[in-house]
Amino acid sequence: MNDFFVQIPKNKFLIIPVLTWFCIQVFKVIWDLITTKKFNFKRILGAGGMPSSHTAIVVSLSVMIGKEFGFDSPIFALSTIFAFIVMYDAAGVRRAAGKQARLLNKIVETPGLSDIEVQERLVEVLGHTPFQVIVGAMIGIIAGAIF
Repeated sequence: MNDFFVQIPKNKFLIIPVLTWFCIQVFKVIWDLITTKKFNFKRILGAGGMPSSHTAIVVSLSVMIGKEFGFDSPIFALSTIFAFIVMYDAAGVRRAAGKQARLLNKIVETPGLSDIEVQERLVEVLGHTPFQVIVGAMIGIIAGAIF
């Protein structure tokens, strides 16, 4: 068990992507504060927004794996396929779910249109635009290449 606490902080393949995620999420909190004049700490763990931290994590990991084990290695191929799935999900499935949530919230809030009583609104910021995913990928490439 002692090895665990020694090895984890030395694992750059874990630390760099997590640090990249954390920096992006802090940026989102600060950006949200600047643009809305409200402090929303939920943004630190929330999904969606500019840039895609999910994309940055998987791309930085993939680049680091490619540098370490070769861009022709099976582990790089695996990480790259994983990255593409995450990026597709962020810009496709989760973005569509966010659009549906926005529409459902409008329907429920429209007087006389629905008798449904809702305790809380559905989360609308779930996915990313393709541009947000591209920016996340660029940040991931930079983070992975530097470290």
